[in-house]
Amino acid sequence: MKKFLRWFLLGLFLLAVILVINTFRFSSRQLTGVAPAPPVAVGDSAVDRFAQALRYRTVSFTDYSLTDTTQFEAFGAFLKRSFPLMHSRLKLETFNRYGLLYEWKGRNPALKPILLMAHYDVVPVIQGTERMWPRPPFAGRVDGGIIYGRGTRDDKGCVMAISEAVEWLLKGGFQPERTVYLAFGQDEETLGKRGAEAIAKAFKQRNIDLEYVLDEGGTVKTDGIPGLKKPVALVGISEKGYVSLELTVVASGGHSSMPPPQTSIGMVAEAVDRLQKNPFPARLDAGLAQMFAYTGPEMSFGQRLVFANDWLFAPLVKRIIGQTNSGNALIRTTTAPTIFKAGAKDNVLPIDATATVNFRILPGESIASVTKRVKEVIDNEQVKVTVMSASSTEPSPLSDPDDPAFTKLHRTIKSVFPEVVVTPFLVLGGTDSKYFARICPNVYRFSPMLTDEASIPTIHGTNERMPVDDYRNMIRFYVTLIRNSQN
Repeated sequence: MKKFLRWFLLGLFLLAVILVINTFRFSSRQLTGVAPAPPVAVGDSAVDRFAQALRYRTVSFTDYSLTDTTQFEAFGAFLKRSFPLMHSRLKLETFNRYGLLYEWKGRNPALKPILLMAHYDVVPVIQGTERMWPRPPFAGRVDGGIIYGRGTRDDKGCVMAISEAVEWLLKGGFQPERTVYLAFGQDEETLGKRGAEAIAKAFKQRNIDLEYVLDEGGTVKTDGIPGLKKPVALVGISEKGYVSLELTVVASGGHSSMPPPQTSIGMVAEAVDRLQKNPFPARLDAGLAQMFAYTGPEMSFGQRLVFANDWLFAPLVKRIIGQTNSGNALIRTTTAPTIFKAGAKDNVLPIDATATVNFRILPGESIASVTKRVKEVIDNEQVKVTVMSASSTEPSPLSDPDDPAFTKLHRTIKSVFPEVVVTPFLVLGGTDSKYFARICPNVYRFSPMLTDEASIPTIHGTNERMPVDDYRNMIRFYVTLIRNSQN
């Protein structure tokens, strides 16, 4: 017994030594010695142009017939008036009338081009909620150093800041070494098929090999993330896929006074219940491991020890992260029943019943693998499983945070936001950049704006707004990024 105890204690000692050594070897990945970005003079006229942009009701609808295309036409004309140098010196090509692609030709054709993306369509303001906005959502007002209006954060702020940056550089006589493309989509809020997808197809047909793509996605989270209270710049290196499956059962129907052991509703309800009780397995290899590699070294010693030894603590990490809805979504393909259709009368057995279940797919899985697992979990041949393909997208592959393209972005972020911790992360929603993941390995998702927990609900919600100083800094960021991307 004493011999066993000695070996046991020796094993614990060796384990502790390994854990501590790994923790001390878990070094910071943050760039140091980054010079501050030069100032960019942004006058009140730029803020006024942003406010004007918000007054165009470029609302996109899934039912395209509801879209007021005159607003999109007017916004395009507004851009031409507002940025004369950009429109006289850059080549402009349109896709499905309102998708805008600008080409700023570089001097060195041997260098791969870069692509800066944004979209200028916005989501509707929910009818009846207009009174909840302190300033009208499409008035484009500036009040007390704040710019108010639908689209300030999603995503006209980026469209206008990129355009201001290009115009500012052109006025100063700047000529890029590598070609710079700007792509402004008109339908990102409704899947982006008329804009970004069409533009991506053109890039593929023309064999354009891109250095990197930057679209919206993460932001600078000023109040940090769990475990790290410093400001964090979240750079998306992938985004989840999307598929909805219909579960349908067709039965014989009849009178409710003589029901079978299980009706069509019962079978579909049981199938949904099985799916919710058997969630997809949790994984840390779909962007979260990369995030821990960048954020872990900036945490306290105890937290560093856990993340430096994920080979041992992975089950604990999964359990902790999975305690919240947002954390759970980071580590697994999620299952969300969203629509149920069945029955017409309370005393009639329905012939058919259908449930729609939405899945947000973790990188490393696919629409096919999700569908296969759903059928296995349900384990009932009477339940027909159908993919609703119109809105389905595969998860994006992971872009490498060790690539020099990421380093350029990292350096630019540090030069404009010196106090932040830069980290890769997984985007839970969808962006237009997913179409470019097929043709470029370096697709990043980051908007250079400050957010906190209080401001997040305003995106697609009520009282969307942005401080004027933050917008000025966005312009400075894009000026710096274009300059930093020339070698």
